[in-house]
Amino acid sequence: MTTAVLTPQLLNRLRMRQVALILAVGEHGTLRKASGELGMTQPAATKMIQELESALGQRLFERVGRGQKLTLAGTSVLRHFHGLRGTFESMSRELAELQLGSAGRVSLGSIMAPSPKLLTHAIIALKKAYPLLSVDVALDTSDRLLELLREGVLDVAIGRIRDAHRATDYIFEPLENEALAVVVGVHHPLARKKTVEFSSLLDYPWILQPVGSPMREVLDQEFRMLQALPPRGLIETASIVTTTCLLAETDMVGVVPQSIADSYAAHGQLAVLPCLIEHKMEAFGSIIRSDRPLSEAAKFFLAALHGRAIPAK
Repeated sequence: MTTAVLTPQLLNRLRMRQVALILAVGEHGTLRKASGELGMTQPAATKMIQELESALGQRLFERVGRGQKLTLAGTSVLRHFHGLRGTFESMSRELAELQLGSAGRVSLGSIMAPSPKLLTHAIIALKKAYPLLSVDVALDTSDRLLELLREGVLDVAIGRIRDAHRATDYIFEPLENEALAVVVGVHHPLARKKTVEFSSLLDYPWILQPVGSPMREVLDQEFRMLQALPPRGLIETASIVTTTCLLAETDMVGVVPQSIADSYAAHGQLAVLPCLIEHKMEAFGSIIRSDRPLSEAAKFFLAALHGRAIPAK
């Protein structure tokens, strides 16, 4: 049976209670706990699952001992239902804003690098076009932004996608590559050096982004190249404000996007060390869900971000 034939039939047979049940199973791990949370008996939940399996033509659960676990098909369905829940949450937020008399809401998430120019200019253009629009902006790491996008918290994210299996769930459009800079406080002993070897920084305490973030992986590669472990007792944070405050008061060393470093250095808040980082970051870009429609305001923002012709309102 082709997808074109299956989809209308599935829409006719799918019930939101089934979606809620699968999502609850994903959250609690067992059908028994999921049915209890939804106030259903386990036989009723089992029947509902069987009806969903019949509609999909695949088994979603397999028995393991006295319990059940999701099959590969069940895991796939759970992933898509997460996206469906995110779509409804996004719609609910927009409708609530419209009810309050505003022009709606756009929720944006970004890594640090685009903030000084790309993100700022796109938001300014957006607010000129939609003066009453509410705009939420979250700064975080790429992996966390993808989670928020999947959950429907964000409409558009600016970051990186590196896992090939996510290509079908998201649309990624590159913006530019991100250079990194080694930074210290303006009173740091190395702040006025003309050249600084990366290896000489290992004697100082460090501030790095959390494990799993692309920037952290680049720095870990740099340490491995020197056959050195990351400094012990380091501070892990994705907050540029926390990083800047710590650098200003200590002899710590940090790494931030070059655009951020240049902005803070121009205001005398950080010193950029003349130190080369051999490994490079992958390009960052805009990320949206492939299965979730964008509002006209979000489409406008994307166009402004990429310097394209602005869509007509």
